[in-house]
Amino acid sequence: MLLQAPTSQQERISRILATDYRDDVINFLRADLPRLIAIILLAFVLQRICQFFVNRMLKLADRQVGNSQRASQLRTMAAILRATSYSVIGFILLLHVLSVFNINLTPLLASAGVVGVGIGLGAQSIFKDMLNGIFILIEDQYNVGEVVKIAGLQGSVENLTLRCTTLRDGDGTMYIIPNSQIATVSNLSRDFSVASLPVSVDSSVNPDTVVALLTKLAIEVRNDPAFRQVVIEDPVVLGVDKINGREVIYPINIRVRANQKDGVLRELRRRILIAFEKEGIRPGISSSTIIMQPNDPTAPPSAPTIGA
Repeated sequence: MLLQAPTSQQERISRILATDYRDDVINFLRADLPRLIAIILLAFVLQRICQFFVNRMLKLADRQVGNSQRASQLRTMAAILRATSYSVIGFILLLHVLSVFNINLTPLLASAGVVGVGIGLGAQSIFKDMLNGIFILIEDQYNVGEVVKIAGLQGSVENLTLRCTTLRDGDGTMYIIPNSQIATVSNLSRDFSVASLPVSVDSSVNPDTVVALLTKLAIEVRNDPAFRQVVIEDPVVLGVDKINGREVIYPINIRVRANQKDGVLRELRRRILIAFEKEGIRPGISSSTIIMQPNDPTAPPSAPTIGA
């Protein structure tokens, strides 16, 4: 009998535990599981609604063919909406899942508040990033797809969030810049750009002839069908801008659409070289350049040697 008492007690404890475990499983299947499934389904529906609006904004941005600034704004707001909504939905889902499993959230939230104070004191730059990001969006300083120069770096904005800005430069390098480090913004994609080309001509050439020729070439580029929609105003040749020894600088300014000046400048340089060769106009040589020629007059002619 003494040996059977512990065994009976163990069986009774095992039976109670089994009964309690079975009751907990039944209660979970009857009450908690449907609630958990409903919470997950609600989070999924909210995520799909958010994704619908994000896709809608991206499609609207793709349709803004003649308004690149509006398209950039829509893409930026789509990226912000997706990142913010996913974070909020995930946080709310976590709180409800914990409450389903009867985890007391009061100590957790209190501890999170204390820890948050410590994190806030040690991570002030994060709040500064978010504050700067809010002002960037409100003031519409730049948007996704625009070419900007920020924090000493230049490139196209690939992504913009409240915390950081992602740039991609011409050689494909990606830069991730915290918004708190952005003090000055140079936006190269707003309204228009000015394509400026300083042309160097030898001082022996009549300035009026040079100005007339450069004006003619710039107008031809302006009227070219390939650049008629790019150049928005008639070019301006400013005349003699600087004299450096036998070098005379004639600047040409052409107002073009935002971030569209490279093609115009390439075509203008090509036409200037062809025209100078045809008219026999010599390019200018700065005073820091020395041309060395052979002293022997009987020696066969050779190309001059140019050295700095």
